[in-house]
Amino acid sequence: MTQMIDLRRRGLLRGSGITVLSASAVALLVGCEKMAVAQSRGSSGNGASTADDVGILNTALALENEAISAYQLGARSGLLQKPVLEVAVLFQTHHKEHRDALIATIRKLGGTPVAAKSDAEVAQALNASALKTQTDVLRLAQRLEKGAANAYIGVIPSFGDRNLAQVSARLAADEAMHWTVLTQALKDPLPAKALSFGA
Repeated sequence: MTQMIDLRRRGLLRGSGITVLSASAVALLVGCEKMAVAQSRGSSGNGASTADDVGILNTALALENEAISAYQLGARSGLLQKPVLEVAVLFQTHHKEHRDALIATIRKLGGTPVAAKSDAEVAQALNASALKTQTDVLRLAQRLEKGAANAYIGVIPSFGDRNLAQVSARLAADEAMHWTVLTQALKDPLPAKALSFGA
């Protein structure tokens, strides 16, 4: 199941059957309303409509909500030692900030944010009952973070505007940073080859 979630995150905003976010939607996502207005009056270059953008943003919101619940489940599990628990809570805070930005953007576009699933539903979907050790919790978080990084990287090529591409890169950098810290906590080797994200 976690592999499926990872693949969904990688496919998000990429294109395989789903239109990528328009430049105006990403501008709204990062709070650049003047840029959003300018982009919506001009051509975004990718043909995405507001309805498409709302749908994709809601998919992203569902995944951010899932990450928040996953960290909550890990925190409540009693499996995380204090230093690791503190980092998990910090990463959950980052995902809450992403969630809040997505909700605000969806509303600005006239959409309705998708409701978060309960922690119990997320626990079942992620097979949380199989988590028996701190390592199990960290591996789950590691997989989810890499999927998130790949999803945000996937949108970068869609933008002709370098500022918007930079915003996408910053979001991906958050997720890649989370993945790296989790990888170090697991004492896994760092990738031997370059270009390990976004492939």
